[in-house]
Amino acid sequence: MFKRYAVYFTPAAQSDLARFGARWLGWDSAMGRAMPHASDAAIDLATITETPRKYGFHATLKPPFRLAEGATEDELHAALETFGKTHRPVQLQGLELRRLGGFLALCPTGDVTDLQNLAASVVRDFDMFRAPLTEAEMAKRRASNLTPEQDALLVEWGYPYVMEAFRFHMTLSGRLKDDLLEAAKDQAQTALNGITLAPYDLDGLTLLGERADGYFEQIARVPLNPAA
Repeated sequence: MFKRYAVYFTPAAQSDLARFGARWLGWDSAMGRAMPHASDAAIDLATITETPRKYGFHATLKPPFRLAEGATEDELHAALETFGKTHRPVQLQGLELRRLGGFLALCPTGDVTDLQNLAASVVRDFDMFRAPLTEAEMAKRRASNLTPEQDALLVEWGYPYVMEAFRFHMTLSGRLKDDLLEAAKDQAQTALNGITLAPYDLDGLTLLGERADGYFEQIARVPLNPAA
């Protein structure tokens, strides 16, 4: 049994974007194993990706949570299968590299209304599986100087950056100084050359579990239903 679970968007295993993310971060969550960084990188990828590495290449939808008392992994997996059958894929205008608060990420371009709605549905529909935060967990989150609105989201949903505070992003680095952030952006752009990012379809959701070593491993990737 895993320590925690999460519902993320991850690119389909072995797709060009998934291979890029695994090599960039040094962790393949689909295979559950470390990956060598690109040998031709002009920057120290191992250092700049240390913080996001254990989560694998992803965008958070339902943030990591401990299972509620009485809930099981099998039930969570079955609920995700049902969710996939009743929700449509989301087509984005594209993905692009951006600087977000000192770190590098792939972010959506264009209208994100459908994406925001999908993310909100994931947060709501899977909250029954989430154990309440402990006082220590609440205090750790509140140490980030949350706004009153973010604190209210933390209390209701166990995480301060969901619903109206949600911003889809696929993290590629920890917090970096400006010069290193620009170098990382240039390196990532070079590595992404030839990978189709526009338009981009979010065609599935992934259930992951946090292992004893803190790394997240994919349990199942469930397709979204174009006919829903």
